[in-house]
Amino acid sequence: MPSLNVTFTDEELKGVRAAAAAEGKSLKQYLHDLGIREMERQKFVAGASLWADRLRAEFDAANPEEIPPSARHEGSAAA
Repeated sequence: MPSLNVTFTDEELKGVRAAAAAEGKSLKQYLHDLGIREMERQKFVAGASLWADRLRAEFDAANPEEIPPSARHEGSAAA
């Protein structure tokens, strides 16, 4: 099975070990799960974006008073 060597500073490794311990996992399992979780998060975000894009026209038609952030004159800081 493929493996990977990852380099951390002493302080980084201390933090990663603490995070793994907080989840009750070995360092190896924690880092494995972290990578898998990130891949799943990216797939979720991509799917949610596609879903939102498909419904955007319907939402805009039903809520014409809603102004998209990119079209606001005050900018995103006013939101």
